[in-house]
Amino acid sequence: MAELGNHQGHLKGGTKGILRWATRAAQKIPENWEELCEHLFLRLAYTIKEEDIPSVLYINSNQTQVVYVQDSQLTWAKTGAKQISTVGNDEKHAFTIMSAPNYENCINAGFKFEHSNTKTYWLTHTTMHSLIDNIIAPYFEQKKQELGLPQMQKTIWQIDVWSVHRSEEFHSWMKIHHPTIGLHYVPGGCTGLFQPCHVGIQ
Repeated sequence: MAELGNHQGHLKGGTKGILRWATRAAQKIPENWEELCEHLFLRLAYTIKEEDIPSVLYINSNQTQVVYVQDSQLTWAKTGAKQISTVGNDEKHAFTIMSAPNYENCINAGFKFEHSNTKTYWLTHTTMHSLIDNIIAPYFEQKKQELGLPQMQKTIWQIDVWSVHRSEEFHSWMKIHHPTIGLHYVPGGCTGLFQPCHVGIQ
């Protein structure tokens, strides 16, 4: 801390700089976020009422990442600068994971570990299909059987507006293979407000 203070004082006098946090990576909440979230709430309420959807047939999922190369996002910048850029903020070194006590327990509990075979650690169309075919759809079918509901009973899957989720390829695939699963999207920039997995779990 003393070293940092000395450098900071030196730069203040010589280059008029100060240690600042990076500002460009921040995501802004939409100005009309209350209206957007209210519309989603009303769509969900309408669907639940009209389709008689019990709570166990309404799920939310959200990807999370584990960062294994973390930078401090700190750099030296001119005093009064509004936007601070740092090298590497757009180059994440991370992977997406579901955590549990150990591998064997995860497998016994029904977890699935799958490599995307791509350069990204996020889900792809292929791994999304696997997620739905092997985890989400079987869960819905099991709950329908337990409740004595018909196989054509509608369900709700609440997800964010990630590009793969909103793609025509994914929509077309869902309509063909899983027509009873209704997609409801959390508005962009509102996952920290209306995404249960984001707000209460991650």
